[in-house]
Amino acid sequence: MSEEDSAPPSIDFNTFILSLSTSALMNLGKLPGAEEDSTVNLAHAKQSIDCIALLEEKTRGNLTGEEERLVTEVLYDLRLRFVAAAKEAGDK
Repeated sequence: MSEEDSAPPSIDFNTFILSLSTSALMNLGKLPGAEEDSTVNLAHAKQSIDCIALLEEKTRGNLTGEEERLVTEVLYDLRLRFVAAAKEAGDK
């Protein structure tokens, strides 16, 4: 493997948000392709969601339109999934 193949991909704001989103999805047991082996950890999912919300607050007015839309849509989706997972956990 060359150095180019082993180098981590560059990171930008969108990639960072998507990384936090993936972490939240994993902790909600909603990572595509991993549903069977998933364990739900609501506290860790909430922490990832809260980190994205913190970034949204702290970067307000400094994001491009695309970045702002991504943060808004990711937070909306994750919050809905979190509420559903919390409700499901409460029903068990």
